[in-house]
Amino acid sequence: MSIEIMRHSAAHIMAAAVCELYPEVKLDIGPATDDGFYYDFDMPHRLVPEDFAAIEAKMAELVAADQPFERLEVARAEALTMLQKAGQTYKVERLADIPEGEKITFYRSGGFFDLCRGPHLATTGGLKAFKLTAIAGSYYRGDEKNPMLQRLYGVVEESQEALDALLLRIEEAKKRDHRRLGPELGLFSMSDSVGPGLA
Repeated sequence: MSIEIMRHSAAHIMAAAVCELYPEVKLDIGPATDDGFYYDFDMPHRLVPEDFAAIEAKMAELVAADQPFERLEVARAEALTMLQKAGQTYKVERLADIPEGEKITFYRSGGFFDLCRGPHLATTGGLKAFKLTAIAGSYYRGDEKNPMLQRLYGVVEESQEALDALLLRIEEAKKRDHRRLGPELGLFSMSDSVGPGLA
């Protein structure tokens, strides 16, 4: 099992958990990244780090349910109907990006389905150890004229021990971050009056 498939599946499970907790959410994309995964959400509730525990608990429930990831290949018209019925306007736009003649696939686990190329783990139970790590803003399609979405990040590993080691490395890297060390050591200072990004 590749770590990329695990990360992609974790993003899918996180989106399913967020949808259960915040039914009004609109989904955009949720890929694996080089060091974890994320998903972009649009919803009235502003996510804060204090929400992580509830989302992780819901993710753990979905993992414990060991639901199969089912790949569904559907016609474009059916896909459009599914997404419109679910109120997933961003996904409707993403569907329009798929070239004519290309296969349109969804992945479903339990009651959650997502427009997705895959692949995924065989079941949600294949996800062993995960942690939500950060929230950031992200403009839809990277364009500042578009709505600001909430990007929720996480990491996943094949075991709790490996996850603990990864989280320790992340914390150690933060201690060596020049944006923290520079001002602490008096090497430079940052001021909003000078301008963002200028030291």
